[in-house]
Amino acid sequence: MQHIPCISIIVPVYGVEKWVGRAIESVQAQTFADFELILVDDGSPDDSGRICEEYAVRDERIKVIHKENGGAASARNAAIGIARGEYLFFMDADDWCEPSMLGDMHLLAEKHDLDLLIAGFYIDTYYSDSRFYHEKKSCPARIYASQQDFRLDAHNLFDKNQLYPPWNKLYRAAYLREKGIEFPDTWWDDLPFNLAVIRDVERVGVTDQGYYHFLRARAESENTRYRPGTFEKREEEDGWIKELYAHWGIDTPESREFIARRHAERVLGCIEAVTSRDCPLSTEERKAEVERMVMAPSVQQAAEAARPGSLMLRLLFAPIRMRKPGLMMLESRFVSWVKRNFVGVFAFLKAHR
Repeated sequence: MQHIPCISIIVPVYGVEKWVGRAIESVQAQTFADFELILVDDGSPDDSGRICEEYAVRDERIKVIHKENGGAASARNAAIGIARGEYLFFMDADDWCEPSMLGDMHLLAEKHDLDLLIAGFYIDTYYSDSRFYHEKKSCPARIYASQQDFRLDAHNLFDKNQLYPPWNKLYRAAYLREKGIEFPDTWWDDLPFNLAVIRDVERVGVTDQGYYHFLRARAESENTRYRPGTFEKREEEDGWIKELYAHWGIDTPESREFIARRHAERVLGCIEAVTSRDCPLSTEERKAEVERMVMAPSVQQAAEAARPGSLMLRLLFAPIRMRKPGLMMLESRFVSWVKRNFVGVFAFLKAHR
């Protein structure tokens, strides 16, 4: 009888020939060895697929899928379809994880019969080949006594970025299949996937230990670059979060403030992308876009309801509250300048906002 692994680790692979070997080796170095590693070559144009095959030849726990390019969501879903593990763990091919990660997380999930285990993680923002700002994201360890306890505390987990990414979690595969949850074919698929996971989940635990290293080659990521329709996407996401809380029946002052502040913060990112030097819009088009976002009723309401805990964030919100798109442009240009010229400083300020 073929052995069924405890954990299936799923990794979409595209254009990562410089990093995928490190990611694979960090999985091979796990103290917990009862896993299968599914590498999905998503039509990568470089040598990533060949590198994956070389590792698979030497390690029978590694399986490689080759498919036409369809994006990370389709790659992950292809792997979910063949995964045999009781738990699923999603990883990006340019990141790495510490050796005790799978063992510690599996132990907790089994001990408390969890459908979802959330762990801390690290963001390493590089500002040279060897220097980076090291930031830990985590929440206090906790096993939620009930579904309602988790829902009431979820705003704290959102605030610490614990509920957004897929790569700091252990998911019970049977739960995902029972609910029919896969990654949707949409722009920024991580959030709607995890919103579907937590929508009706009952058995949830959190560990404050950090294991996963999410690497940024710079202070800005793909999510912060200018892209037409980004503001509309953020508006859509705001609607998703509000719908989730309505489904939960949670309407506390803390949850309302979190939802408002979350949306206002993300609109700041949209504005910064428009004012950055890489944005292809003309000066007049930039001004019109910033004014449209600043004066949007949803943004005004969010900025008014938000209660930022830091002076920096209060200053960033001020032009929106004052209804001053021109001042917002100046402020945002300064943020872009800091990000571009002082990557380490920007990463520190962002971490402490």
